[in-house]
Amino acid sequence: MSNINIAEQLRLVKQHRDYQQLADAIPYARTIGIKVQSIGDELLFVLPRNPDNIGNPMLPAIHGGVIGGFMELAAALQLLIKTEPASMPKVVDFSLDYLRAGRDRETYAECQLWRQGSRIANVAITAWQTERSNPIATARAHFLVKPAE
Repeated sequence: MSNINIAEQLRLVKQHRDYQQLADAIPYARTIGIKVQSIGDELLFVLPRNPDNIGNPMLPAIHGGVIGGFMELAAALQLLIKTEPASMPKVVDFSLDYLRAGRDRETYAECQLWRQGSRIANVAITAWQTERSNPIATARAHFLVKPAE
């Protein structure tokens, strides 16, 4: 997805509620297999079970970098879908807390846009596998966003 056409591309994605198209435009999101589900006005991000995402084959457990990348991309996608940026949000700060091993199974993430100033957006991300109340990781991300003109 190019910055030149981002406003038009986002308009079409939102109009058709085809948020997966947005994720598929990001090479790393395609590589790890991120899926975007729209449930009413809420978004749910899914990292399907994938042997290529395993970091510790003894457990087996998802690589921590894959979990972090999944959560960071979920936050960026949330911003793209829920706001009107003029370009792709840029990460200023990302703080991740691993709470337990991400086992070799489907993983989910949800994001909350807590505050958005004119140039900085703050997003809280929670990832879980079997129960939302039992997260495997939480993160906080700050993005530099350029408002649409």
